[in-house]
Amino acid sequence: MPQMVIIFEEEQSMEQQRNEATERLLSRQGHPNLVYNEENGGVGVGDEGLVTVSNFTSILGLSTLTAACITFGFGCAIGYSSPTQSSIMEDLGLSVAEFSLFGSILSIGSLIGAAISGKITDLFGRKMAPSLLNLGRLSLGFTNGISNYLASIYVAEITTKNVRGRFTIIVQLLTGWGASFMFVVGSFVHWRTLALLATIPGLLQLLLLFFIPESPQWLAKVGREKELEAALLYLRGDKADISHEATEIKDYVESLKSFSSEGILDIFQKQYVRPLLTVAGVLVLMNLGGINALAYYSGAIFVSAGVSSMVGLITVAATQTVIGILGATLIDKLGRRPLLLVSSAGLCFSSFLIGVSFFLKDFNWWDQGSPIVAFIGVLMYMGSYALGGVLPLLLLSELFPINVKGSAGSICNLMGNFTGWLVAYYFNFLIEWSSTGIFFIFSAFSFANFILTATMVPETKGRTVEEIRASITHSSD
Repeated sequence: MPQMVIIFEEEQSMEQQRNEATERLLSRQGHPNLVYNEENGGVGVGDEGLVTVSNFTSILGLSTLTAACITFGFGCAIGYSSPTQSSIMEDLGLSVAEFSLFGSILSIGSLIGAAISGKITDLFGRKMAPSLLNLGRLSLGFTNGISNYLASIYVAEITTKNVRGRFTIIVQLLTGWGASFMFVVGSFVHWRTLALLATIPGLLQLLLLFFIPESPQWLAKVGREKELEAALLYLRGDKADISHEATEIKDYVESLKSFSSEGILDIFQKQYVRPLLTVAGVLVLMNLGGINALAYYSGAIFVSAGVSSMVGLITVAATQTVIGILGATLIDKLGRRPLLLVSSAGLCFSSFLIGVSFFLKDFNWWDQGSPIVAFIGVLMYMGSYALGGVLPLLLLSELFPINVKGSAGSICNLMGNFTGWLVAYYFNFLIEWSSTGIFFIFSAFSFANFILTATMVPETKGRTVEEIRASITHSSD
């Protein structure tokens, strides 16, 4: 009996702590009409009445900014090696093989991080010179493997269906803009200074984490329903009627518990096979299409093609910015599938164009024109990736229910990062083997991605995560 009393008191204490946390979350808004209702165990507003849910609030903006800091930092890590390749190799006396290891080791770290990214997110919520150089980039890749997945999932779970695509793609576009920042600034500053500048997004993110709420879906998943409602009010506005959304999330999560014990093998059930193959396939083919090669070594590619690396990298940065903004504007109007098709087609054609430029250069058939062809090809490639490269992560957040989302994220990111590492490490050797052939191979993989997208990728625009899952489950049955 004493032991039962102690357990009961501990449960009461934990419940009281959660209630206090909920009240603290509510008090951040600073509005008197926010109240915590002990009778119905929920959160509501006072007599001033309820209003419809807003697609954008200041807290939602702050939460998205925090996620954007994550992806911008990831972009800085990706873009760091491109403008610094020649200076690092010269200062530290690195061979091509040693620099290839340095460039690709980010993907090895991401590979390790990706393997546990889903389960880490489920568990805790969404919130010698060459040797030292490699160790730093490896650890950076490890954190990026977790955080890049986390950013997409978090934003998809805190936004409404009307703006989910726009917000998620904006956050992921910061990856490209982070790389662009490295391209531009790295053309003018020392590689050590550039490394210090790349720490700024992480420091900013650390400060912002204290002011944002947890994902409502994750709170429902772990049974913290009172905090779920408080978080929704915090995100949607203090007068928003969140009752329908809260009920929908709780019912959805509860329904999943009835047929799943949340084991890693649950992802291999029949209803998840098609979305798993689709997302993993798109990620793998996109990585085999050469994105890591152009992101990590675009400066060297420009030089090999006879183009100034500084001019090329700065122009790439501008192109990624413009196309990225265009993609963010169109995603919730045109949908995910059309943008991914256009992106895959663009990656296919631009890789082929770069291959043609090297073919012309090798045979001295058009000495003046081949650098221009290569320049246009690289710009088209990076622009095409800016348009649709972030969409697989958005699909990952939309196609899987919360009970298997962690397992799906780990598997898909693991496969994507492994193929990304293969490309990043072997590219410098393959381009010496055949600069023409390697880009034709990239083009072939991008064409395969186009076919996969056309035949397997569903449209998810304007639908709640619950509606998407219901349709997929129905089609699988």
